[in-house]
Amino acid sequence: MDIDEAVTLTQDRLAEEGGTMGDLLGHFRNRISPVLIGDPEWERVLECARKLPITMGALPFGFELPLHARSPEADFGASLASGTRTATFFEERARIDKSDETAKAIVRLFERIDTEISPLRDIVGRKLMLEYDIGSARQDEISLPAMFLRPGERAIVGAGGQETDVALVADALLACVGWETSPAERQNVKRVYLAQPEDTRMDSFGVFPSRSRAIRLAVMGFKSQKDLCSYLEDTGWPGQISTVDSVIERFRKRVNIVGTGANIDVREDGVGPTLGLTFIFKQRYTKDSRYWLDGPTDWDPFLEAMSHEEFVVPQKLAALADWVSRPTTLFAKSGRYVLLRGIHHIKLVISENRLRRAKAYVFMVLSGAVPQ
Repeated sequence: MDIDEAVTLTQDRLAEEGGTMGDLLGHFRNRISPVLIGDPEWERVLECARKLPITMGALPFGFELPLHARSPEADFGASLASGTRTATFFEERARIDKSDETAKAIVRLFERIDTEISPLRDIVGRKLMLEYDIGSARQDEISLPAMFLRPGERAIVGAGGQETDVALVADALLACVGWETSPAERQNVKRVYLAQPEDTRMDSFGVFPSRSRAIRLAVMGFKSQKDLCSYLEDTGWPGQISTVDSVIERFRKRVNIVGTGANIDVREDGVGPTLGLTFIFKQRYTKDSRYWLDGPTDWDPFLEAMSHEEFVVPQKLAALADWVSRPTTLFAKSGRYVLLRGIHHIKLVISENRLRRAKAYVFMVLSGAVPQ
C-alpha cells in the first residue's frame, strides 16, 4: 500500500469516528505537557480545531511552540490534500458559507492544482499546509491561517534555471488569498532564487494573510557558514551578517551540524529584516518511508545545545525532550491506529541583529493502515 492509499484509508476510517479535529485532539491532552501548552491555551487550540474535519488527522498536524516565551502558548498547524475527503469538506463549506475566507482560499488553490494539465501540481503535488496563529494572536483576533506549499514533486534547486517554477508557485499562493502579484514583488522573488547556490533547494513557499504582506521562502541545504552568509549578502538581507556568523559558530561548537536552512521574507521593497535559521543535524528525505520517524534520543544533542541560550525557557526544553515517542498503537471504534509523534524542526529567529526567539515545530500523525 502506497502513502496516498494509506492516507485515503485512514481518512475513511476517521470519518467513521465522526466529529472534528477538536474532538480528535481532545483524546491527546494527557500526552501534551502543560508546560508546553497550558489549559487556557489548549482551549483556544481546540476552539480552532473544532472548525476543521477529523479527517485532517490522516496527514501531519501539530504545534508551533515558542521556546523563548514564558507563557505555555502554541499555534496550530494541519495539512490537507486536493482530491480527498478533507478537500471536499472545504469545497462544501465555501459553497455554503460565502464568508469563509479560508475555505475560499483553499478552493481557489486546489482548482489550480486539480486542472487536467497542472504545472503547479507537477511541482508541489496535491498537499497544502495551514498554520493558525493562536498563541501568537490577540485574544479577540480572528485570523486566516498561513498557507504553505512545498516543491515535493519537482525540486526547485539553486542554479537550476527554474525561475518559471518559482514564479508559478509564488503567484498561486498570492492569488489564492486574493493578492495580486506586483512586478517589484515578482522581481525580488526571482532575485532571491537566482542567489541560491547550486546545492540548495527551495523547501517551501508561504504567505500569511493575517500579517504584514510578504512571501516566506525557506531555502535548505547550505553546507557552510560562508555559503549562507554569501547568499544573504546577495539577496540584500538588511541584517548584520556578523550576527549570523556568531550564532552558527557557537552552535557548531556544541553540536554537529550537517546543513543549515534560511527562512526569509520577500516583500515589495526587498527582503525583510527577520531571519529564521534551521540547523540540520539529521538528514531527512521527503520520499523516505521513515521521514516522520525520530529515534527517542535523536534530538537530545541539539536540545542540549539550545540549553546554553539564556533566552530559552529550560522547563520547555525538558518537556520538549519527552515529545518524541515510538510509534504507539491506539484503539477506537473503527479499529486500530498507529500514532507517530516527533519534532520536525526547530527554528532560531534573528531580529534587530540579535538571536531573540526559538520555535519548535512538533507533529503528530495517525495511520489506520494497520492490520485490524
